[in-house]
Amino acid sequence: MENTTPKPERKKVMLSGIQPTGVFTLGNYIGAVRNWGNLQEEYNCIYFIADLHAITVRQDPAKLKKQTMECFALLLACGIDPEKSLTFIQSHVPAHAELSWVLSCHTQFGELSRMTQFKDKSAKHADNVNAGLFTYPDLMAADILLYKPDFVPVGADQKQHLELTRDVANRFNNLYGNTFVVPEPYIPKAGAKIMSLADPTKKMSKSDENVNGFISILDDPGVIVKKFKRAVTDSEMEIAYREGKDGINNLMTIYSVITGKNYEQIEQEFAGKGYGDFKTAVGEVVAEELRPVRENFERYSKDKAYLQEMYRKGAEQAERFARRTLEKVYKKVGFLPR
Repeated sequence: MENTTPKPERKKVMLSGIQPTGVFTLGNYIGAVRNWGNLQEEYNCIYFIADLHAITVRQDPAKLKKQTMECFALLLACGIDPEKSLTFIQSHVPAHAELSWVLSCHTQFGELSRMTQFKDKSAKHADNVNAGLFTYPDLMAADILLYKPDFVPVGADQKQHLELTRDVANRFNNLYGNTFVVPEPYIPKAGAKIMSLADPTKKMSKSDENVNGFISILDDPGVIVKKFKRAVTDSEMEIAYREGKDGINNLMTIYSVITGKNYEQIEQEFAGKGYGDFKTAVGEVVAEELRPVRENFERYSKDKAYLQEMYRKGAEQAERFARRTLEKVYKKVGFLPR
């Protein structure tokens, strides 16, 4: 008798790279990080720490090493399970740099010249406009194309780079026959945009010079509550979401995302109460929400042997996968097999 059981549908592949440049903010957490655990149930996820990309800007070697290890621990603390998601460090897989060279030979100088991030970073680091900064998008294209992902989550600052990746992949496929999967951008459902606590007209950022403007996801509970108590609000005393109340609107957004309550319910909960009560309440729910991340990070950070075992295992798996793609590319362009 014929087996009519439908085959389980192949999970789509999603790939993300994270630079080891410090701890995520509450804004990063609400916008993306808190969904990572759920994404790995729905997709075959690949997460890597982009340490090769980090050196386009001068780095202190000891600090880079420390931050890379911390970033790996942070991924796990935020819910990435290395048994479910392929998790590794970019520089441990040589195929990234090797494919990058082939792709840079199939990318036009003019295409790279048009990259707005190159222009921005060149202006910001005028004393170090290096070739790596210019060819950065080809390394990013290699990061992606090696693993044949269906989707790549992109923010506004990386959208142009993904478009270039798609152009280069299509160009290569047209020249040499079907080689690369051309990835689609993954646009997450509109997440809440979290603003600075010190200036609610600006987005929350870890580069904010005012440390009271942002919450780091590893901040102590006392620090979190204190920062919320200092949050800039308005001269009114009504907790309501409306135009002209940027500070209160921002706090209500944060409280809503974490508690699941809508603005109307929040207004009812705090009717007749002052801003002080509300700020403290927001600080306390945020501190509690981030508690597992803090505790997990502390636990993982103390277990260097486990972290090393996980990133070595991840690199071995990534290397096997990436090497297959690279060998196919080398054969297509006419390199002799080793």
